[in-house]
Amino acid sequence: MTEYWVSQGNKWCDFCKIYIANNPLSIRTHEIGKRHKDNVTKRLATMQKEGAAKEKEQQQAARALQQIEAKAKKSYQKDLENSQRNVDGDTSEAPGDGWEFDSTSGYYYDKSTGLYYDSNSGFYYSDGLGKWVAQEEAYEWTKTSQANAGQSSSSQAKPPAAVTTAPTIKGGQAPGLVVKKQLNPMRTVKGAPSAIAVNKRKREDGKPKVISKEEEAAIKAREAARKRMEDREKPLMGLYRSY
Repeated sequence: MTEYWVSQGNKWCDFCKIYIANNPLSIRTHEIGKRHKDNVTKRLATMQKEGAAKEKEQQQAARALQQIEAKAKKSYQKDLENSQRNVDGDTSEAPGDGWEFDSTSGYYYDKSTGLYYDSNSGFYYSDGLGKWVAQEEAYEWTKTSQANAGQSSSSQAKPPAAVTTAPTIKGGQAPGLVVKKQLNPMRTVKGAPSAIAVNKRKREDGKPKVISKEEEAAIKAREAARKRMEDREKPLMGLYRSY
């Protein structure tokens, strides 16, 4: 019977990152060695640290989530309380007198200034500003807008101009208004030409105009061309019938 030699190959050690002979004696010798034991200890310590860090991270995430939920719940309860107070007519959070809660927008509104007030942020808003601003800027804008409105109203409320009375004539006051402006500004001086006379065309003289031979030939050529065109178009327009 013939015997064959078979190679056993090598075995890879994942802890030491090396190849060893793939037989029981070599494997056992390597595993009881100091190098292999130290590498196994390091790997276990690293895995333990990674597990502890991962567990700590999960605990921190869970704690942060609980804090967020608690804040959201607290804010929700506060909003409910504020809405209930506003429905009941409570204006304790309004910036002053004259402010009313607008249920449509959810803010306090002052009719005299046209400002909106947010009790949560403490900012003011108006359509003229177009943005949320602090109290000083909002009231400064209100003063400026009111001053401008007062100036415009005063300028529009001027008394009408006095109507000059017509001069009295013999026998009493003249009926109606007296027109002092000239009726025809073109006739400032006696004998001045009128607007119609200025634009009126001059009458042509009776003298015949001198025409050169070239112009006469061109006129004759145009007349002949026009006649030929009329002759061609007459049958098409149905003016004449050929028998």
